[in-house]
Amino acid sequence: MKTAGSEHRPAVLLPYRLAPTRMSIRIGPLSAAILCFCIMMAASTAWAQTAPTMLSPLQVIVKWSPLLLQGFAFNILISLLAMLLGTAAGLGLGLGLLSEFRPLAAVSWLLTQFFRNAPWLVLLFFIMFLVPFQITVFKTTIPLPDWIKATVGFALPVMANVAEVVRGAVRSIPSTQWEAAESLSFTRRQTMWLIMLPQCIKRMLPPWMNVYALVAMSTVLASIVGVSEMLTLTAQVHAAEGGRPELFAPLYGFALLCFFLYCYPINLWTARLERRFRVR
Repeated sequence: MKTAGSEHRPAVLLPYRLAPTRMSIRIGPLSAAILCFCIMMAASTAWAQTAPTMLSPLQVIVKWSPLLLQGFAFNILISLLAMLLGTAAGLGLGLGLLSEFRPLAAVSWLLTQFFRNAPWLVLLFFIMFLVPFQITVFKTTIPLPDWIKATVGFALPVMANVAEVVRGAVRSIPSTQWEAAESLSFTRRQTMWLIMLPQCIKRMLPPWMNVYALVAMSTVLASIVGVSEMLTLTAQVHAAEGGRPELFAPLYGFALLCFFLYCYPINLWTARLERRFRVR
């Protein structure tokens, strides 16, 4: 229906404007790490022009890569053993936190808080310098090399963190599970081992993997106390090549890339498990 004066009102057409297009290039973390490593290699190669007879940074890495990768494998071995020992001890400590026996729960809480909040490097120094290099059991001398003591030093904070993971996972189970088990005449131990812990596995797995990734990256601290792992061997390779400044970034960048390529898939897998096992 037309109103008065609407016949003389001219039609207005707004000008057409093209929506601005934005071109975005997304680079994943893996591609970014490899790109940064290549840039460091190119920059170091371009800078090292004063001595053409010397090996380029890429040639140095290729030459020493078997030794460096052997050191990296030693880092992984330390992290796996520390995670194994820490998980076994942390499971017992976590059950101690849930105990109804007050003195046991108090001692477990004290150990958990102490080792969970203590700096890893300080714990490593304590283990390395306070534990003897050998022990005698029934007239049998058992050597304790530095890498074993370092493994124990890393296992202590793992134990405390795993204990908290266990405690949190068990507490997240609905209380009706305890009531149902009690109605079926299950003891507390049977309820814990047969009902609660099997349900907690999927809840504990993502944070457990996060702890392992932290342990794997923290094993480089063992180089400070003299363990011949990847970072120690990288410093030795740098010294063997004359301490050339242009080799510093490529050699340590190679170590960084190795740890990134190992830990980043663990991070992706952890995120995937968190989405899959999300508790609703």
